[in-house]
Amino acid sequence: MNAVELKTELLQHCQKQVDNRYSKIKQTIADIEESLLEEAKNSSGDKHETGRAMLQIDRENAGKQLQEIEKIVPLLKKIDVKATSDYARLGSLVYTDKFIYFISLSIGTVPIGKTDYLCVALNSPVGALISGKKNGDEFNLNGNVYKIISVK
Repeated sequence: MNAVELKTELLQHCQKQVDNRYSKIKQTIADIEESLLEEAKNSSGDKHETGRAMLQIDRENAGKQLQEIEKIVPLLKKIDVKATSDYARLGSLVYTDKFIYFISLSIGTVPIGKTDYLCVALNSPVGALISGKKNGDEFNLNGNVYKIISVK
């Protein structure tokens, strides 16, 4: 599998994660809205007011999560899997002596074939350390030194 095919597959994993999370959050919001309607029908006493207030808080939290997901979607669209560079940046595959990183979203390990790839965000601690590095460069993470073998 060449680098473009590999990056395409990794990007699809990232997109799938975002889509799943988006669907779950939308469902959570719909469930909360339904519960709020039920609370409105049964409104009598402090117990119901407390329940309603807690549902409002849950709805606000779900709304914030939805906003975060909506910020990620344009970032995914910026990733050009066909672009090559001699330094690590968004969309790069970075081979080190210990791991292979795909700079995209922080979704963790993605197994493809017999190899595990670590998907990390550019603004994550690891992504920030890798960003701008070239073949032969090193970075230190949690007391471990990583040597970059290649950037694709």
